[in-house]
Amino acid sequence: MEAKRWARRVIAIGAAAIVAAGLLAACGGGDTSGDDETLVLYSGRSESLVGPLVERIGGTIPVTAGYDKKAAQILEEGDRSPADLFFAQDAGELGALADAGLLEPLPADIAANIPEAYRSETGTWVSTSARSRVLIYDPRQLPAAQLPAGIDGLLAPEMRGKVGYAPTNASFKSFVTALRLTRGDAGARDWLSAFLANDPKSFDGNGPIVEAVNSGQLAAGLTNHYYWVQEVQEKGIENVPGRLHFFSDGDPGALVNVAAIGVLKTASDKEQAFEFIRQLLTPETQTYFATEVGEYPVIGNEPLPVPGLPTLDQLSPPQITLDELADVAGTDKLLNEVGAV
Repeated sequence: MEAKRWARRVIAIGAAAIVAAGLLAACGGGDTSGDDETLVLYSGRSESLVGPLVERIGGTIPVTAGYDKKAAQILEEGDRSPADLFFAQDAGELGALADAGLLEPLPADIAANIPEAYRSETGTWVSTSARSRVLIYDPRQLPAAQLPAGIDGLLAPEMRGKVGYAPTNASFKSFVTALRLTRGDAGARDWLSAFLANDPKSFDGNGPIVEAVNSGQLAAGLTNHYYWVQEVQEKGIENVPGRLHFFSDGDPGALVNVAAIGVLKTASDKEQAFEFIRQLLTPETQTYFATEVGEYPVIGNEPLPVPGLPTLDQLSPPQITLDELADVAGTDKLLNEVGAV
């Protein structure tokens, strides 16, 4: 029920965006076999979030998309992969493909307007939008004055049983990778062990965490900011009990991650694939990410549609590069060892 509700809402928003733009859909979402003239997009992002954009761009660039794809699939397929592009929900997955030598270097003009922090140092992928890790909380159960300054505050006895998390979600895994990078594997293991000992509540994804906090079933949860923004856009802030708490001072819980895209070296038409990426970076598309998805544009500094939220340049994430998030396998291993998954 939860997944269907979220899908209906975001699909409706995306459809409205297409109508407003006056653009026609011209691509498929299921068959990813493609042909010599049609780009094949593997998307780690769900169809409900980015399907409208893919359809719009498909009006000028023939493309067929497969959704909920993982970098692991491309790594397994190798040179046999039919994918021309990979649109990842997480920088770590593209980093893994870059480390495996599977991504084509991008033309310089594609990354020219994107801040260095939001593009790969290898020149093989660029971000399309950004999102911040946050603590969503219910002020009725957890007053703002009692909010922890950082993730270590989640280990306090008074937080026992009050915090939700999504251990199999890519964004949580990237947070754990950031934790490993800032504190070392031993420090990350210590934090995770203490966190799990404090009886956190496990969820299948970020959406259910937001729902649980807003319904009063949960006091707080680790999630991405845009889930809450979407909820506020749909219902109005006066009808959404939860609020967002942004960690600061470079805390691992303040990680800013990105959705990002790269071109496979085996792409059948690299120039068309490059043009597809350029279309994701136009002012119109960047505005879509802000106003319809609730994410931060990576070009410009457009505010989010909910007043009072910080802009992208006002956030204070840990001092790591997005390329460093590539060790997804190491994070999976650690999460298994501590019993988080």
